[in-house]
Amino acid sequence: MRGLAGKVAVVTGAAGGIGAATARRLAEAGAHVVAVDTAAGTDATWIRADVSTEEGVAAYMDAAIERFGRVDLHHLNAGISGSFATLPELSAAEFDRVMAVNVRGVFLGIRAAFRQFAAQGGTGSIAITGSIGSLRGSADLLAYQTSKHAVLGLLHGAAVYGGPLGVRVNAVAPGIVPTDLFAGSPAESGGKEDMVRRAGSTPLRRAGTGDDVASVVAFLLSDEAAYMTGEVVSVDGGASIVSTVRPSGGAGAWDFAAHDRALYGKDVS
Repeated sequence: MRGLAGKVAVVTGAAGGIGAATARRLAEAGAHVVAVDTAAGTDATWIRADVSTEEGVAAYMDAAIERFGRVDLHHLNAGISGSFATLPELSAAEFDRVMAVNVRGVFLGIRAAFRQFAAQGGTGSIAITGSIGSLRGSADLLAYQTSKHAVLGLLHGAAVYGGPLGVRVNAVAPGIVPTDLFAGSPAESGGKEDMVRRAGSTPLRRAGTGDDVASVVAFLLSDEAAYMTGEVVSVDGGASIVSTVRPSGGAGAWDFAAHDRALYGKDVS
C-alpha cells in the first residue's frame, strides 16, 4: 500500500491479537514499527508502557523519537474487556479501570500524536480500534461498550480538528474476533470459548482473525485512504448489517428463557 514504506508507526496493545497482527502487517509493508504494551515481545522495537497514564504515553513517544526521529502513523489499539458483571453488580472501580485504558488511553495517544505531528511540521495518520460494541448495545460488558462508544466521540472530534492540518483519523469496528482480550472469562457466555460458535450466525459464518482487522487498519493508515477521515469501518463478517427480527437473521432461534435465567437468575419473559 502506498505511504507505509519508511514510515514510523506506533502500535499500542501490540503484544497479541489485533495489535500484534497490525504490527506485523505494517512491518511487512516496510514501516518501522514501535510496539507498545504492558508486556514486551520480540518482533519489533518494544516499549513497555501504561497507555492510561501521561507518563506511559510520553515514554513510548519519546522512545519512538529517540529510535527513529519521528512518528508518522499511530494505531491506538490497547484495550481491556473488563468484567462480565451485570449492571447492578458492576463496581465503580471496575468501570473506571476500563474507561482509563480504553478512553483515557486513546485520548492521551491522540493528543500525543497531534503534538508530535506539529513538532515535526508535517502530517500523519491515526487509526483507532473501536468495536461492534461502538455501534450496538447489549446487557453485558457494560463498561467496555461504554468505552467503545466514547472513542467514537474522540474519533469525530480529532478528525474534524485534524482535517485542515492534513491529519486523518479513522477507526475500525471489529466484530467477533476471538483474541486474548476476552480470555479472562473463557467459559462465560460471550467469552472467548463461546465466540466461534456465535460467529456462525454472521453472514460470513466464521469468526474474524487479527489479520482480517490488521489489513483494514493498514489501509486506513496508508495513502490509499487519503480521502477518508472520521470514518468507522466495520470488520465483523457482516454482523452489524443483520436484522435480528427477521427469520434470516435468527429471529426465534434463541431460547430466551435460558438466556434470561443466565442473565437475571429467573424467567422474566
